[in-house]
Amino acid sequence: MAERFRGFLPVVVDVETGGFDAEHDALLEIAAIPLGMDADGYLRRQPTVSTHVEPFPGANLDPRSLEITGIDPDNPLRGALAERLALDHIFHAVREAVRLAGCQRAILVGHNAAFDLGFLNMAVRRCGHKRNPFHPFSCFDTVSLGGLAYGQTVLSKAVLAAGHTFDSREAHSAIYDAERTAELFCSVVNRWRQLELLEQQHASMDTA
Repeated sequence: MAERFRGFLPVVVDVETGGFDAEHDALLEIAAIPLGMDADGYLRRQPTVSTHVEPFPGANLDPRSLEITGIDPDNPLRGALAERLALDHIFHAVREAVRLAGCQRAILVGHNAAFDLGFLNMAVRRCGHKRNPFHPFSCFDTVSLGGLAYGQTVLSKAVLAAGHTFDSREAHSAIYDAERTAELFCSVVNRWRQLELLEQQHASMDTA
C-alpha cells in the first residue's frame, strides 16, 4: 500500500452537515473508512469508524439540509460528540491504519472530495487540532474517477455502474455514503490493477 500511493493511505470520508458553508454551517456526522490491500494488490475496505457531531457554538443549521439528511441535531439519542472529541475519535483510528499500512499520512477519498475535506479542515482549525493525519489539500475525488471509469458522476449511478447496489433510502447517512464511495473507489483502482496483471501476463507469454 505504501508503494501504491507514494506513502499515502487512502481513507474514504463522508460528512453530513447543516449546509454548504464549511466556516459557518454545522458538521453533524463523520464516517471514515481506511482501505487495505490484499496479496494481489487489490484494494479492500477496512472497518468503518464514525460518529455524530454536536454543532459548534453559533453554528448555522439550514432546514433544507436537515430535511435532506433527516438529522435532528437536538435528538439526545444521537450520542453526538463535541467536535474536538469527534475528531480525536476519527483521527485515532486513521492514524493507527496509517501506521499498520506502513504509510506516512492519510489522503482523503470522497465524492465531491473538496466538500468533505473543507469541512474537516475547518473543524480542525476551530479546535486547534495538532494531530490531523490527513493531507491538508490533496485528495482523490470519485466524481472524476467515476466519470472516467463508468461515465457516471452521480454517486448512486456510478456505484450501480460499478456493479454494486445502492439504496436511495439509506443515502445521506455518513456511514452509508462512505461505504458506497469506498466500493466505487476500490472498483476503479482494482479495475486498473486487473489491466496491469493482464499486461504482465501478456508480457510473460511474449518472452516465453
